[in-house]
Amino acid sequence: MRDGTHASPKYYSQGYPLVTSKNLTSAGLDFSNISLISELDYKNINKRSRVDKGDILFGMIGTIGTPVMVHESNFAIKNVALIKEREAVLNSFLVQLLKSPAFINYIRNENVGGTQKFLSLNTIRNFRFSFPTSKEQAMVSRFLEKIDSLIAATQRRIDDLEQVEKTLLQHLFDQSWRFNVYSDPWVKSKVANMAKENFGGGTPSTKKRSFWTGSLPWIQSSDLDKSNKYTVIPKKFISSAALKSSAAKKVPSNSIAVVTRVGVGKLAFINYDYATSQDFLSFSFLNWSAFFSVNLLTRVMEQMSNEGQGTSIKGVTKSELLAKSVLIPTSLEEQISIGNLLKSFDDLIKSTSNRLSKLELLKTSLLKNLFV
Repeated sequence: MRDGTHASPKYYSQGYPLVTSKNLTSAGLDFSNISLISELDYKNINKRSRVDKGDILFGMIGTIGTPVMVHESNFAIKNVALIKEREAVLNSFLVQLLKSPAFINYIRNENVGGTQKFLSLNTIRNFRFSFPTSKEQAMVSRFLEKIDSLIAATQRRIDDLEQVEKTLLQHLFDQSWRFNVYSDPWVKSKVANMAKENFGGGTPSTKKRSFWTGSLPWIQSSDLDKSNKYTVIPKKFISSAALKSSAAKKVPSNSIAVVTRVGVGKLAFINYDYATSQDFLSFSFLNWSAFFSVNLLTRVMEQMSNEGQGTSIKGVTKSELLAKSVLIPTSLEEQISIGNLLKSFDDLIKSTSNRLSKLELLKTSLLKNLFV
């Protein structure tokens, strides 16, 4: 076991890749943000720490952990542990061990440093573990690699679905793609016309425990997930007394909650009564198709965020959002068709994400029980 250079060589626009901890990811080596060094520096570093196919790289400074098996070797390393295969332990087995809770807990306890975390080679060397025969090591590693492949394939499917949905969102709302049964021109309107009422929010006093023992869901920005616009699981609930004693308001079910301040851009369709913090604006008693409106607001918030790039804007005001001009189909049926199509992709992404979560839990459980 050894490590790469600790010096900071000069970087160039062309040259040989220099891998650091930032380039080690759960999906393998990431060369999208790689630094390039001269041929001379590359040769000098490789005199001490030549990387070969089948070696393991392990982050030592900054980003600790994330072991990666090397499948190519035309690069040098900096502040990264390089683990060569030993006769008794296969690297295909060892790389899985380095992902196990047993090893993660070990380095968490041994990790030293202030704001800049680091591990020494000796800390990694001193980890003690039991291992089976080479035959059993190979069986275990092959099985876990299959789980890894399933996880990677599932993540790629999610990425592909999200890209398709993004493309659909753009083309459906700029009308370059339309269902062939609709041809009427879209009309200009204001976001304010989306709903008959809109509600702000507020935070009841956290000093009164009785305010937080009720049954009305109280939604925070952290409860919303940009990748899931139709499911919100509340973590806090408030009482009727809390409503009377604060700016919080009871928002009727089937409303759209939009984050306009901290976490700006998040939004969700909520099918139960709720209240929110002051970071939200909620649209209730919708005049337009609900699922269409959710995706229209997604577009509007993205546009407003892009307009604010390069400034210190940390949110949008209620008046700015309500005054925003949009184009909408005059046909409610077209609105529904667009909304249902986009929601079907959200549902597919959600189900695929659930599958990914289950695979990751399975892998974590296997690592916990196979490496003790």
